[in-house]
Amino acid sequence: MENRREVRQTLLDFALSLPEAYEDHPWGETVVKVNKKIFVFLGAEEPDGSRSPAVGVKLPESNGHALAVTGAKPSGYGLGRAGWVTIPLAGTPETEVLLDWIEESYRAVAPRRLAARLDITGQA
Repeated sequence: MENRREVRQTLLDFALSLPEAYEDHPWGETVVKVNKKIFVFLGAEEPDGSRSPAVGVKLPESNGHALAVTGAKPSGYGLGRAGWVTIPLAGTPETEVLLDWIEESYRAVAPRRLAARLDITGQA
């Protein structure tokens, strides 16, 4: 598997390529938002050792598949009840699967008009 830092950068770059997505840094962590709503949690760029590098996404369709990944768990702060999953970047599925999950999360959070642009542009 690729270096975790490279995987994280690939995930960030992909998330930022989605229509009207932008990076933000609440709580000193990296998130990607659309329409002021987070659709990807990427955590701190340099983890402090208390947490492993991970990605958090909202997965209304792939939730069960993502939770089957070793180390994956429902996201904290009650987000897990809404379909959010935190997936460690160590030993994760292939990067392509993570990219698919980021797109699913984007579609779950973005306004329909923006999500529909993925189908028009063939980004999906």
